[in-house]
Amino acid sequence: MLIPLRHENMEGRRWPVISIALVLLNVGIFLATRGQIDTENPLRAEVRAHILLLAASHPELNLPANVEGLVTKFKNDNPGIWSEAQSQTRDLADGWDARMRLIEDPAALQREMDSLAEQWAALEKSGFLEQYAFVPAHPTAMSYVTANFLHTGWLHLIGNMWFLWMAGAILEDTWGRIIYPLFYLAAGAAALQFHAWLNPDSSIPALGASGAVAALMGAFLVRFPKTKIEVALVLGLRSLSNLALGKGIRFKAASYWLLPLWLVMEILSGAIFGHHSGVAHWAHVGGFGFGALAALGLRYSGLERKVNEAIEAKVTWTADAGIVQATEKMEHGQLDEAIISLQGYIATKPESTEAHTLLSQIYWRKNDIPNYHNTIIKLCQLHLKAQDYEAAWQDYQEYTNTSGSQLPAATWLDLCRAAEGQQNFERAVSEYERLAKAYPNERQSILALLSAGRLSLKQLNRPSDALVYYKAAKVSKVPHADWESNIQTGIQAAEKAAGVSLAPTVES
Repeated sequence: MLIPLRHENMEGRRWPVISIALVLLNVGIFLATRGQIDTENPLRAEVRAHILLLAASHPELNLPANVEGLVTKFKNDNPGIWSEAQSQTRDLADGWDARMRLIEDPAALQREMDSLAEQWAALEKSGFLEQYAFVPAHPTAMSYVTANFLHTGWLHLIGNMWFLWMAGAILEDTWGRIIYPLFYLAAGAAALQFHAWLNPDSSIPALGASGAVAALMGAFLVRFPKTKIEVALVLGLRSLSNLALGKGIRFKAASYWLLPLWLVMEILSGAIFGHHSGVAHWAHVGGFGFGALAALGLRYSGLERKVNEAIEAKVTWTADAGIVQATEKMEHGQLDEAIISLQGYIATKPESTEAHTLLSQIYWRKNDIPNYHNTIIKLCQLHLKAQDYEAAWQDYQEYTNTSGSQLPAATWLDLCRAAEGQQNFERAVSEYERLAKAYPNERQSILALLSAGRLSLKQLNRPSDALVYYKAAKVSKVPHADWESNIQTGIQAAEKAAGVSLAPTVES
């Protein structure tokens, strides 16, 4: 499984208030409706299964009009399953099935079928899912909107909301706070309609924001085809846990091949599994196509340009002309010209994180890894200076994920101290150790070893590890007479805590 983590255009010009509102609305509706959906879904599935089993086992029964279409469609779409359901030697499905096996009276069986049909009619008439989810066989006008805000579980919700945030926030920044929500609602309705065209007689409710989110992905592909997306490869629970710890397999890929790959997978899944998978694959395909076409229409109609000019007019008090100029050059593929503009801008404002961030994106697009690394290092230094430690660690992660091996010793030491200040002692010790190994002949290595020893002894309760660090500091080739007493005190404390008794060290 591929999980997108972030992309190059995560930072917009304004707060993405509509995207935030959509996420909060979806979460709120989920919390308000999950109990009712959890209750109704099993009941609906049970009544439907009993109708099909009874019809298959007793084809002589008269089918009430409201279930005849349901049975006929299932029989035509699933001949193998229908044949198995007709077998008198099949496994029992549940207690109700066992009871039906014992009934031989045709009248009693017909009454059971009529009763099931009445239950099905009641669910269709007043059931929550029938009213607010999207049922292709008889959709309501309201369900074209409401179905997009219903979810069946936490994983369903979180997955959709993460993709909404990834693609939606930057599209909101591009299209503004009027076009974007209108597009989102229209996309959700279009995706559901496409699903209905391919499953016209289906009585299975479709719900979730995935159709509208797929449209955001289609629009993202058209609008930002060269934007690189950082993706994590998840092969199982172990790699998922590694991802949570900031480890695991990660790579970056341009959206022009990553998103079409996802679309092809959805088309294949829809063609092979159809509605049997329980996922509305064709709604995803329809939404993706709608989003791509709508993005093309907005772009070539000139409407997007007018909206962008209006947004720029509102944010000019924060947007620097030099940054705007470089951004425009980058978007038009004039990367070398954008670099020259940014370098001139940085010469006058060397501490602009916005300029360095944009410069790093351009170097990445040019595959100029050395300059990309240098810019990321500078960004890390600026974020450390501003005490934005989360951003600094993100810079460091970007650096190491792209084969960067050694930050400047002073910067690395500051980063380690930032982790220590945030009480992330495990990470601090790990990075202190890496720093000491990378720069064995620099004074920072002594400081790193002493800090690693101190944290291992006093915070992590690992005196044996502390002893290793203190002894490594003692034998370091870096002159350390001014730290000798600290080193010796650390060794004695670690030995005492570890219960180690060693002979005094004699210096030659």
